[in-house]
Amino acid sequence: MRSRNTKFYSLILIIIDTFVLLAAFTLAYVLRVQYDPRPLIANIHAYDYLYSFLLVIPFWILVFAILGLYRPSTYNRRLIEWAKIAIGAFIGILLIIGWQYASDKNIFPARLVAVYVLVGSFLLIVIEREILRYVRSLMFRYGRGVRRVLIIGSSESTVDIAISLANTRKSGYEIVAIAGPKKTMPDGLKVHHYSLVETALRDIDINAINTIIQTDLYDSPERNQKILNAAQTHHIEYSFIPGEAEFYSGKNDVDVFLGYPMITVYQTPLVGWGAILKRIFDFIVSLMLIIVLSPLFLVIAILQKILNPGTVFYTNERLSRFSQQVGLLKFRSMTHLPGFDSKNVDDAAEFRAMGRDDLAEEYMKHQKVARDPRVNAFGRFLRRSSIDELPQVFNVLRGDLSLVGPRPILPQEVHMAKGRSALLHSVKSGVTGLWQVSGRSELSFDERIELELFYAQNWTFWLDIKILFKTVLVVFKRRGAK
Repeated sequence: MRSRNTKFYSLILIIIDTFVLLAAFTLAYVLRVQYDPRPLIANIHAYDYLYSFLLVIPFWILVFAILGLYRPSTYNRRLIEWAKIAIGAFIGILLIIGWQYASDKNIFPARLVAVYVLVGSFLLIVIEREILRYVRSLMFRYGRGVRRVLIIGSSESTVDIAISLANTRKSGYEIVAIAGPKKTMPDGLKVHHYSLVETALRDIDINAINTIIQTDLYDSPERNQKILNAAQTHHIEYSFIPGEAEFYSGKNDVDVFLGYPMITVYQTPLVGWGAILKRIFDFIVSLMLIIVLSPLFLVIAILQKILNPGTVFYTNERLSRFSQQVGLLKFRSMTHLPGFDSKNVDDAAEFRAMGRDDLAEEYMKHQKVARDPRVNAFGRFLRRSSIDELPQVFNVLRGDLSLVGPRPILPQEVHMAKGRSALLHSVKSGVTGLWQVSGRSELSFDERIELELFYAQNWTFWLDIKILFKTVLVVFKRRGAK
């Protein structure tokens, strides 16, 4: 939902970013030319230097825009914003260097100026945006620029939206009234409640409403038209948010078909160029990891033969994208009973064969057991250190798995996903994922599925990078590994 406030704020960001970039260029020139006694590569006059950068700044701002730095989805999320600022600053410097090379004209009086511009532009823009974020929060706190909202709907999403927008200082929206059943009123939110939407529309002027958000369509077309007409009559903003999450999660394309607006809904945003980028990234990183980890693989294989006689690896059949079976490669960490195939083990049946009905019940309930007697001492070390999962980089290289994605589930676990396995398998499974960095073994099966469905419907390349970094921290802390 993009209001006039967000458009105005984006315009403010563009203007101030321009002046901040100019300040970074100026500061870099002064620091190197005025305060560094070392000789320069070229004597570039300050006027010529600044003139060159005035020509480059519009392209730099365009790079920021392409990266999404003027969208609420970016500037409302601090870490993502910082990362994109860093990338934008780097690309901006490359543009200047490329122009300098193509024109065969010196722009920088010294190489160090380029470094100063890179570091200075990043730091100054981060500081500038933090100041603007604080100023905007203060304005929202005192009611400046706040949108007064009437929410109309009867679904759970109506409640979720009301709760999300309730923090006016952060959202810039003030929930004034809700029209719908009593159940749509969040606990602790003191706003006007209207059982009839007609009454709420009649009080638009009294409540000084300037934004209507509708989450559900009524069966009566006339009633829906009445809401839209009320917004048009009072010249206020109207937004419709489908109450069913499937309509706005994943990837949506809006087009016109036979004169009608048409929304095409994909199961996941991981389609097209996103899927190609993810596969290239997986291939390069997995190949590098195999090269770097090959000495460790050799050591583990030798120790496995000594401390845990038997096969070094084992493959476990799991379901990945489109419910296709893949052989998950891992270091063997347990010893199974004779007659139980380690490649396709029915754990509950094996526990019963061991006379451990308690473990069978525990496994049926949680899909794991706290203390598996089949895991030997060396296997426990492999599991706690997560080394047992390292061979899965071969699955990634081969294309069976991705580095990041939903955890591949066992075929017998499909029924536990309660009909959601199709959406879960709309993306390729991964070695690590959102659930591993959000609690790992402490999470229940249902909580794990919810996290992985969120990943499938909200994938971004930045989310993958964030999960990979968090995975490293989780492994080193040994949190949740069993």
